[in-house]
Amino acid sequence: MATQNPVPEPTAYPDPETADHVTYNPSFAELRELSADEEVTTEYGSPSYVSDYRSRSAEATANTLDDDFDDEDYGVFARGVEWVNDSENDVVCVDRVVGRHPDTSYVCRLFLPAEYGRIALSWAKLLEPSHGRSPDFVTVQLPDATDDPRIRVHPEDGVTTVLGSDYTGEAKKSFLRLFMHRAKRQSGLGLHAGSKRVTLADGDDARDVGQLFLGLSGTGKSTLTSHGLWLDDPEGVEMIQDDVCALLPSGTVAGSEGGGLYVKTIGLDASEQPELHSAVTDESAVLENVAVDDDGTVHFDEPRYGKNARATIRRNRLESSADDIDLDRVDQVFFITRNPLMPPIARLDYEQAAVAFMLGESVETSAGDPSRVGEPIRVVGTNPFIVGSEGEEGNRFRDLIADLDVECYVINTGTVGTDDPIDVGVEETVAVLEGAARDRIEWERDDDLGLTVPSEVPGIDVERFAVADRVDDFEAARDALREDRREYLAEFEDLDDEIRDAMY
Repeated sequence: MATQNPVPEPTAYPDPETADHVTYNPSFAELRELSADEEVTTEYGSPSYVSDYRSRSAEATANTLDDDFDDEDYGVFARGVEWVNDSENDVVCVDRVVGRHPDTSYVCRLFLPAEYGRIALSWAKLLEPSHGRSPDFVTVQLPDATDDPRIRVHPEDGVTTVLGSDYTGEAKKSFLRLFMHRAKRQSGLGLHAGSKRVTLADGDDARDVGQLFLGLSGTGKSTLTSHGLWLDDPEGVEMIQDDVCALLPSGTVAGSEGGGLYVKTIGLDASEQPELHSAVTDESAVLENVAVDDDGTVHFDEPRYGKNARATIRRNRLESSADDIDLDRVDQVFFITRNPLMPPIARLDYEQAAVAFMLGESVETSAGDPSRVGEPIRVVGTNPFIVGSEGEEGNRFRDLIADLDVECYVINTGTVGTDDPIDVGVEETVAVLEGAARDRIEWERDDDLGLTVPSEVPGIDVERFAVADRVDDFEAARDALREDRREYLAEFEDLDDEIRDAMY
């Protein structure tokens, strides 16, 4: 049976400004110095580190709303409090702010051992200073506390304790998970999504198109969010957010991270992604699990420490990044998939969009479960950090986009077909995104797929991407996929029947 007051009160943690054993808000240089023994300095002058854990420990994560906690679970919180208050320990505390929008701005406080200053260094560069505000969320991360990671979350109290993992992503997501949960409590919805603003010339006038991209880490979300669509002045693209946003009932998409981005670096190529490459090779970046030789030579194409190599980069090193992190209005939502039975783009009605949200179809990446890289996967909302009912999230998404009259699409950034597959390249993806933004795609009903697909896209021979022509026994493959999807959606008791019936 659980203890009577199992969750730490804010006063249970030491005051970092007065506790002698706590170093409070050290500078970037001081944080870097704390982990100097672990650093390999790159040829660009930036620090590079190798962690023991190189992806999130999703299976070891539980929260008080979705899981049954016992004394042992609550003991994880107590262990974090005990460690932080022990004056024999050398503790670092960093405060940062997630979000700028007045309705979705929260102070995040991270406690961790000083020897792991590298975690605080990377995380602190993602967010902005708190300027003395009291914390809304508290995370204690103790990498050496146990051999097997245990991450416990109390969403209502804003408390997370991470035991046994030294992966920076655990600190990052501990706060973004709560940011998204608070958005849902405010009748909005937290989204694992990138946001951008596309400015198009319309005669002598210009118009902006707000776009959101929902996709699992490693599926091209960051690439598409930051891609300039090869537009020339006076047209252009501004990257607003790369990872987590909050869609509010007003239509505003509130951003979360105002300082930087946590990007994947495997295969990063200067010719294909010049802007990202420039930011990652700036001395302000922090590299994690990237292949770096002892002399500082960096190899972005080598998975020496696994395929989830990362870099924290600063927003001000990206030319395409906007000064603001909030998108005033969202006009279009794109779900990124790599299902070979899907065309390069399809237009969805509101219920179908909610189906796409619930299916969250993609392939497993190294950021999730490295042992299953490449396998088909479904994650509701392409968001592994949902707290609470997933079916209710689908209902909320449908209601919001219907109220806001948002256009929705699913795009395939992988291959079309299984027996005679064809790659959907960057050129094709950019063409469909630009065509959607300019409203220059001609659409038709595809009864075989049960979707609205393009009959004409400027710059693409769409007939080459006809799904049925590239799958042997297409009808059997389609029917099997639909049955599998139908069974999957049936798992969500809270999901509205109208959404189930819109399954394609």
